[in-house]
Amino acid sequence: MRHLLSTADLAAEDALTILDTAEEMAAVSTREVKKLPTLRGRTVVNLFFEDSTRTRISFEAAAKRLSADVMNFSAKGSSVSKGESLKDTVKTLEAIGADAIVMRHSASGAAAQLAGSGWTDCAVVNAGDGTHEHPTQALLDALTLRRGWSAAHGESPRGNDLSGMKVLIVGDILHSRVARSNIWLLSTLGAQVSLAGPATLMPYGVENWPVTVHYGLDDALAAGPDAVMMLRVQTERMGGTYFPTAAEYTRRWGLSDERLAVLNRLTLGETDSPALILHPGPMNRGVEISSAAADSPQTKVLDQVSHGVSVRMAVLHLLLTGDHS
Repeated sequence: MRHLLSTADLAAEDALTILDTAEEMAAVSTREVKKLPTLRGRTVVNLFFEDSTRTRISFEAAAKRLSADVMNFSAKGSSVSKGESLKDTVKTLEAIGADAIVMRHSASGAAAQLAGSGWTDCAVVNAGDGTHEHPTQALLDALTLRRGWSAAHGESPRGNDLSGMKVLIVGDILHSRVARSNIWLLSTLGAQVSLAGPATLMPYGVENWPVTVHYGLDDALAAGPDAVMMLRVQTERMGGTYFPTAAEYTRRWGLSDERLAVLNRLTLGETDSPALILHPGPMNRGVEISSAAADSPQTKVLDQVSHGVSVRMAVLHLLLTGDHS
C-alpha cells in the first residue's frame, strides 16, 4: 500500500492485514507506556480543510504513539483562506519535512487527486472527502464488529473476516461517506450489508450496490441483524428538505426504546449475544437514537473511538514502514 484513499479499492488481504496490525497496536494502548519507536524521525501532517474533533485527535494520538512528529494544519486562518492553492500548500508542507499527509476535505475525490497529482511523494491518507469515503472510519468499525462477532462465536478475531455477519446501516445514506466506506469494506470482508432509510436519503443507483435496501426500519430489524449502525442526519450537507420534520424522522427511522427491545428479542432468540449497536458520532440523542439505546451495554461507540486510534496507528505504521509481515 502506498496510500489509503478508499475502501472500494482495498483488497480483503490488505484489509485483514490492517485489522490484524490494529490488534497489535491495541495491545500497546493497554501498556503503562503507550509508545512504539517505529515512526521516530517521521513527520505526519494533519491537513484539515473541514472541521473535525474526533478524527483529527485520533490521528494525532496514533502518530504520537508511534513516536512521529505531528503538525496540525487547519485551513481556517491559514494561507489557504488567503487564496493559496492546495498544490502550493502541500509543496510547503513537504519542504518542511512531511512524510505522510492525512487530509480531510469537503470535495469528493480530493485525497485521490492529491495522491495522483505528482505534487508530493508523501503517503496520503483520506480522512474524509466530501460525501465520498472515510476509509479509516470503516476500518475501525470493522475492527469493532469483528471483535464482537468473534466473541459471540468464542473465537479469536485475528485473521478472521466477517463472513456470515448481517450488518444494517440506518439513516442518511445519501450524504454519508461513512456508509459508503462501510458498504465496500464490510462486503469485501464477507458481511451481508443492508440499508434502511427514507427513499429521499438513498443514493441514486443504490440498487446496483452490494446491499439489500429496506424502506421500512421495522422490516429491516425483523430480519434479525447482528449489528445496527445508526447514522446522523447531516443537515449541514442538505440543500433542501428530505423529510417532513425531525419528529417524523425519529418516529419512522429512530432507534427508539421500543425498537431496541424488539431488536434484542429477535437477536437473543438466535444467539446469546444481543445485536451490536454502532454510531460514527456525534450522536443526536432523541433523533436517530434514544438515550437508552445510546447507553446500553451493546452500544460500542466508545469502543469505536478507542479502536480508531489502533486502526490509525496500524495504517500509518504500514504506509510509512512498508512492514506487511
